[in-house]
Amino acid sequence: MAGQSTVLRFDDVSLHFGDTPGLDHVSFEMGPGETRVVLGAAGSGKTTLLKVALGLLKPDSGRIYLFGQDVTDFKESALFDIRAKVGILFQEGGLFDSMNIADNVAYPLLNQHALQVDGRHMVNGDVSERVREALRFVELEHTLEKFPSELSGGMRRRVGIARAVVTEPALVLYDSPTAGLDPITANTIINLIVKERDMRNTTTIMVTHRYQDGHLMANFRYNPNSGQIEAIPGNGAGSDRVKTKFFVMNAGQLVFVGSQEELRTSQDPYVRKFAK
Repeated sequence: MAGQSTVLRFDDVSLHFGDTPGLDHVSFEMGPGETRVVLGAAGSGKTTLLKVALGLLKPDSGRIYLFGQDVTDFKESALFDIRAKVGILFQEGGLFDSMNIADNVAYPLLNQHALQVDGRHMVNGDVSERVREALRFVELEHTLEKFPSELSGGMRRRVGIARAVVTEPALVLYDSPTAGLDPITANTIINLIVKERDMRNTTTIMVTHRYQDGHLMANFRYNPNSGQIEAIPGNGAGSDRVKTKFFVMNAGQLVFVGSQEELRTSQDPYVRKFAK
């Protein structure tokens, strides 16, 4: 049984799509404020890992725990309340084209009945303020009435982050948040993810194709005093760095779990592909 301090735990989880392994005997555990950076080739199981964690896909075997509860066999209706504690940024942001930005960000608040403010169900004024706060967090409060088609790719991704964190979740899953973005915009996105993690001690799983994304997650922290992202001082032994681990996936298996330094010095030819 996963402990009460465990945010997410996979216990020997496997899932197959026909004869193709999506996940193959995957096990790991995460506590509050911890980060996992998930690397791997296309089709290696990275996005499948996120979908299984969220209950969008059911495993063939193994157990999944969220916030200390075994949710493996939960029906969709039983997952509604626990999903209120989980935010997700889908690839490309996953915004609804027919909704303006305010309605896109408000969507999780209006569709999670478990969410309450001050012990009561949210009302329109509460929703509006939370939406503004989330958009202010990603410096896009001025886009409330715009539609996704009116924003750049980087801005849409930032709106996606606002929607993922508007419920103030304890766990946030990011699926390739920097894909297709130029390096400067990509770094801006990672800075926002670091800020969210450190301001709220959020447990974070980030699937990415960029080693640089993982480097920033492992070596930088948000300083609330300066309001800036700053490098962690020291030689890598600090507790902040220890909270970030790298996963490398191949054919549904976790073929590497370790620190950035362990990733960088790995002698495995497949793992080494993702350490640069």
